[in-house]
Amino acid sequence: MGYINLDNINFKHLVPEASQAMIDAIKAEYGNPSSQHQKGDEAREVLESSRETVARLINAKDPREIVFTSCGTESVNMAVKGLAWARQDKGKHLVTCNTEHNAVIRSLRRLKQLGFQVTSVPVDKYGVVNPQTVKRAIRESTILVTIMHANNEIGTLHPIAEIAAVCREAGVAYHCDAVDSVGTIPIDVEALGIDLLSFASNPFYGPKGVGALYVRRGIGLWNLLDGGAQENRKRAGTENLVGIVGMAAAAKVAMRDMEKRLEHYKNLRRHFLAQLPKYLEDYLINGHPEQCLPNHISLSVRHVEGESIVLMLDEQGFAVSTRSACASGSLRASHVLLSTGLSFADAQGTLVISFGTDTTTQIIDNFLAALAESVKTLRAISPLYAAAQKEKAGK
Repeated sequence: MGYINLDNINFKHLVPEASQAMIDAIKAEYGNPSSQHQKGDEAREVLESSRETVARLINAKDPREIVFTSCGTESVNMAVKGLAWARQDKGKHLVTCNTEHNAVIRSLRRLKQLGFQVTSVPVDKYGVVNPQTVKRAIRESTILVTIMHANNEIGTLHPIAEIAAVCREAGVAYHCDAVDSVGTIPIDVEALGIDLLSFASNPFYGPKGVGALYVRRGIGLWNLLDGGAQENRKRAGTENLVGIVGMAAAAKVAMRDMEKRLEHYKNLRRHFLAQLPKYLEDYLINGHPEQCLPNHISLSVRHVEGESIVLMLDEQGFAVSTRSACASGSLRASHVLLSTGLSFADAQGTLVISFGTDTTTQIIDNFLAALAESVKTLRAISPLYAAAQKEKAGK
């Protein structure tokens, strides 16, 4: 069967079109896009053509609104810190929510060390932010609201059009971390009214180490990097042209195959949820049941530890995760799951399963069989499970 990747939220293979585009770019030996000679002109043409393609992926009307970065994390830092520093004369208050990615959380933590104030609004049991809660959190001194689109741990989608409307009415900039949704589901920054959108290449089968930030025209940012005038004077440093070419190639495929991929993911999710009760009992499905990423399932297996399940599944040839790769290595329960009201014990028993274009229903059935075997083994030695069974029998 080979090793099966069901951790597509954290790593994906390159689509062949992206691999080939990058190989061709390496062989072409382009110059520096900022150089004032023929080889530089060739490189600049390739760079701007790639920018136009990536802009189409999110329906950015002006390609110059796309700033290429090294990854989603850099894009988030650039948006949150850059906007805060650019507008600090107008106020030093920012609004976020309790389930953000560490890139946002730690950027805001850094700003707090520098005298900024942050309000973090709660989510409901599905992990959804109420736009009216955001509205109540906005003050006269608020300069930025940063709330993600798709949560990378539970898959929930926030009502970002409504949040953006609240921000627009209040005259506050809105940044949206859309790393896990761009290229997976349709995103239209014009229709949604977003001011800043962070995303990366690898979630839609492009190369790692390259991302982008959409900056609506008229939004000023304080530059994090000082140096040259690259990226329309928003990010100094020579662009990773080979990576950007790969990102553009993957974006073309994502636009071409979006509907087909969505249908495939939805079918897989339905199949997984329908078959799961045949293999497992005493579990929870986290996140919103409908407003969610179609290729994502957060599963809390009660009375066992999630990392132990991951290790056992890994030995059987299946890759899954317990949370975001950016939060791995922490023994603490997920702040995302705790924010939805999940108990510490159930949060510790959570798996994140995410499908890819090459996932099949047969793979899911094989995975569920392996999962059931792993859980049975772990529950047999779990004092929590033994206590729960004893309590259940007593009732």
